[in-house]
Amino acid sequence: MPAPDAAFYFDLASPFAYLAAERVLHVLGAPAEWQPVLARELPGAESFEAYRCCEEEEIFRSEIERRAHAQDLQPLRWPSPFPFDSALAMRVATYAKSIGRTVPFAQAAFRQAFAGGRSLAEMDNVLIAAAACEMHPAAVIKAADLRSVAEQLATTTALAAQAGVPGVPAVRIGERVWTGERAVEDAAAHMRADRSKTEAHPPLP
Repeated sequence: MPAPDAAFYFDLASPFAYLAAERVLHVLGAPAEWQPVLARELPGAESFEAYRCCEEEEIFRSEIERRAHAQDLQPLRWPSPFPFDSALAMRVATYAKSIGRTVPFAQAAFRQAFAGGRSLAEMDNVLIAAAACEMHPAAVIKAADLRSVAEQLATTTALAAQAGVPGVPAVRIGERVWTGERAVEDAAAHMRADRSKTEAHPPLP
């Protein structure tokens, strides 16, 4: 059975995308292309600023911390400020994709933000993540300022919206899209069901 057309959409400012990124490689059960997108430009992106009170924000943070613990991740440390502007980091993620290092950069950057507690709006913190996957700092700084990289990020984000991606994290398999906290698990269940159908009713030779 050929590998499905699969993609994982993420924004480095999203703690939900961080948790999903730590699961997608071993839960999905098939290769997926990691697609950096600017979540704030998607139609249904979650805002992490729209809390009615401090108590509501504390409940949200406690729940994310609980989920990180349940996944056996390092204790979650919140970057300051949170939320942070991810535009810089997502341009670098777009550059990383162009040189085949999307996954290692994204994983290192997510961990800088949510395990190290460092804002990815700061170039120094982005460079630490880039160094972890052997991206040269001078090349990273140059790429972050290139109009072509910003335009590619905008294009990828627009194409994601056209494909039906409302926010992050999201997983697309073919033309179907799953989004939210269980996107990875729901997409994986769909793929298992498809494989089972194919094995039960193999195509005619």
